[in-house]
Amino acid sequence: MRMDVDWYMEARRVLRAELVRRDIAYKQLATMLQGIGVAETERSIANKLARGSFSFAFFLQAMKALGCANVEINLKDIGG
Repeated sequence: MRMDVDWYMEARRVLRAELVRRDIAYKQLATMLQGIGVAETERSIANKLARGSFSFAFFLQAMKALGCANVEINLKDIGG
């Protein structure tokens, strides 16, 4: 197993893939997050995803705002 995995970029990839799959822009995500009581701006979301360093709590909030009932992440392909 490769040990030099950039876990932040992997997290970013997972969240961005979900946004692309649903054709959701950062501005739309910000509005959706506000709908569940989470205050984020388009810019703050863009910054989080650009650096890849966001909390797991933010990831869960984003998934909830996107309407995901379940989140499945295949870790077999990471670092492989």
